Amino acid sequence: MIAVMLAAGTGSRLSGSDESHPPKSLLRFDGRSLLERHVEILRAHGAEALVLVVGYRAAEIEAEIRAIGAADFVHFVHNPGYRRGSLVSMWCARDVLTSAGEVLFMDADVLYDPAILARMAEPAGAACLPYDRGFEDGAEPVKLCIEQGRAVEFRKDVGDVAYDDVGEWIGFIRATPAFAAALAATCERFVGAGRMDDPCEEAIREVLLTGAGGPVAFADVTGLPWIEIDFPEDVTRAAEEILPAIEGR
Repeated sequence: MIAVMLAAGTGSRLSGSDESHPPKSLLRFDGRSLLERHVEILRAHGAEALVLVVGYRAAEIEAEIRAIGAADFVHFVHNPGYRRGSLVSMWCARDVLTSAGEVLFMDADVLYDPAILARMAEPAGAACLPYDRGFEDGAEPVKLCIEQGRAVEFRKDVGDVAYDDVGEWIGFIRATPAFAAALAATCERFVGAGRMDDPCEEAIREVLLTGAGGPVAFADVTGLPWIEIDFPEDVTRAAEEILPAIEGR
C-alpha cells in the first residue's frame, strides 16, 4: 500500500494570509511534528512509501523529512498551483493514483489515533471511508451521509437529503485501485473544465455518488480521538485534549 498525503496548502485559516507561518504539517505537539507522527504510524501499518504533495514552503517540509530520517520512505510531488483548491493537489498525484494499486489517501493536518487506520483495514475488495458520528454540526465538517449502506451525500452542506446515518469524514480514504483510478480521472476532468478552486472533496463526492470507483465501505470511528487542524482553537484542543487521549489509550 502507498500513502498519498496532501500537504501543499497555505493554512491561511490557521495563521492568516501573510505566508510567514510554517506549513500545518510541521505543527509540533509534545516536540514532534504532525509529519513525523504520520510517518511513524504509516510505517507501523505496513505502508511501502508516502507520496507527499507539497507546495507552500515545500523546502521546510523536505528538511523535516530529512531530519526525521525518512528520506528513503517519502517521495515528493510538487504542486505549483497550491494556492488553488485542494483538487489541484489531488490532480498532481494522479499518476500515483492510477498506478500504485491500493492507496491510502490522507490529509496532512490531522492528529489521530492510529487505531483509525486499523478500523479502515476491512473489508477487502472495497474502498473504505472513516466517519465520526460524534461530530459537532455546523458549516465546517464535511459530512458523510449514508442510507442503507450507500453514500447519498458528501459535502459540508448536505441540504435536505434523507439518510439513516451521518458522521464527519476525517480526511482519509483507503482506496482500491478502481476507486483511486476513478478519483484521478475525475480530477483530470474537473481541472480540464477549469474547476481548479474546488476542494478535493468534490471529486471524491462524484466518485462516491456515481459508484464509479466500485464497492465502498464505511468505518465508524466514533469515540477514537482525532482532530483536523484548521483554526487556532484546533491547535489548543489538539494539545490539551486530543494528544493526551491518544497517548492514554
